[in-house]
Amino acid sequence: MTMRYFIYLSYDGTDYHGWQIQPNANSVQQTLNQALTTILRTEVMVTGAGRTDTGVHARLMVGHFDLELQEGEDARQKGLAIKERVNSLLPWDIAVQKVVPVRDNANARFDATSRTYKYYICKEKDPFSRRYACQIRAKLDYPLMNKACETLFQYTDFTSFSKLHTDVKTNNCTIMHAEWTQQDDNTWVFTIKANRFLRNMVRAIVGTLVDVGLHKTDLEGFRRIIEGKDRCIAGQSMPGNALFLTDIEYPKELFI
Repeated sequence: MTMRYFIYLSYDGTDYHGWQIQPNANSVQQTLNQALTTILRTEVMVTGAGRTDTGVHARLMVGHFDLELQEGEDARQKGLAIKERVNSLLPWDIAVQKVVPVRDNANARFDATSRTYKYYICKEKDPFSRRYACQIRAKLDYPLMNKACETLFQYTDFTSFSKLHTDVKTNNCTIMHAEWTQQDDNTWVFTIKANRFLRNMVRAIVGTLVDVGLHKTDLEGFRRIIEGKDRCIAGQSMPGNALFLTDIEYPKELFI
């Protein structure tokens, strides 16, 4: 019997060229595939819920793969065993949280109803966050940046924040939440939730919001950038090391 599983994992993306398999580059997907193939003694190909870019981290990534079970083998117990065995083989910067059986047609990418990212900015030099936050010493107007965030809910076409020449059929996304909050005296966090994201979208939005916070762009200018549907008029793409994929949601009926 063939069983489909969802695999939940987290990873530090510092030493990887993103999630997706690439020629001549180390990727999270390839590392995970190799570990699963080794412990299960059959070729395993994990399909991810999305792709994170070079250096980007995930507190939660989800993928799916298929596995042939022996007659009488319990699917849930098998998932628990896979989790323990694969974690013993994976490098320290990738960890599996759970492996759970799902319905045969469940798809980690296309069945996701939302994804959430967080981007971290610190204002002072901090040796313990340098790998996971972007330092901006200039004073940012976070209340104004949050007013700009409200503008995002009024649009669905985010071409201005998409990497050029991608192979997607549409640049439409529905943003459900976007807000800057202060984590501590040194750190602010941007949280954004949407049904889908375009390549480089979060880092481009953050870069443009930083321009608003520096008073280089006003609220009407931010609106014109979205309506312009031109990546060249938006802000810079912020460094990937400060970006985390933190949550992915699915309909309950996918799970067995």
